[in-house]
Amino acid sequence: MLNRDDYEEPRCLLCMEDPGKPKIASIDLGRVIDKLDEYLSRNDKAGAERHLLYWLEEARAGHDRRGEHSVKNELMGFYRKEGREREAVSFAESAVADLGEMLLEDTATAGTCLVNAGTVYFTFHHAEKALPYLEKARVLYEKHLEKDDPRLGGLYNNTALTLTDLGRYEEALALYEKALAVMKQKEGGEPEEAITHLNMADTLSLWKGTEAAEAEIETHLSAAEQLLDAPNIPRNGYYAFVCEKCAPVFGYYGHFLTQAELEARAKAIYERA
Repeated sequence: MLNRDDYEEPRCLLCMEDPGKPKIASIDLGRVIDKLDEYLSRNDKAGAERHLLYWLEEARAGHDRRGEHSVKNELMGFYRKEGREREAVSFAESAVADLGEMLLEDTATAGTCLVNAGTVYFTFHHAEKALPYLEKARVLYEKHLEKDDPRLGGLYNNTALTLTDLGRYEEALALYEKALAVMKQKEGGEPEEAITHLNMADTLSLWKGTEAAEAEIETHLSAAEQLLDAPNIPRNGYYAFVCEKCAPVFGYYGHFLTQAELEARAKAIYERA
């Protein structure tokens, strides 16, 4: 997903109006993303897909390259979550190809695109392809973002997941710690912290074995449960998504009551949306 900072940077040179070029009719990215959030909060996946594809065509028709690029980022994330590899990879490749043409290669926007593309490849079990994208994104993010920017936390978390998949467990755990340090500074960052603790539990299980790492794993499970119970977290569509993502992890480690509770929370949110 994109932050407003990603699409409110100064226009690239190719986006500037020129008498010899078609007039640009920019789409309202803020409204596009807000409406997307509404669809997802209702778990209306078909509506979300139609919405994004419509605005992709509107951006193209209006020669709005920045808008088109931003919608491609949203589409690769949407298809990734839906498990549709062909579409997710197609939009990932297209969005990354945009960066050079739009003169965005040395920007935080490029970092976001590379994170999104790397996450697509990781999700579909291509960790060796994902890592170079994430490493390039790290260079850009650490250059252009403040150290407490939540986007850095997401990058560290995704890179650690990829390293875990490649068997580089110690490096992964070190990056998870960096992710937690960033997320703790963000108001309302408890869901992301919870996910990171569960990822750390899985990494320890793979590295040391579930029985040998039992005490450490339980520490991370307990921390994640407390974070998801924090009273200040908005109980919205995103929280429901996180609950769905976390529930089976608790079940895997035998915390079946916590699994059932998180599943019930997600269901209740979707039903009232």
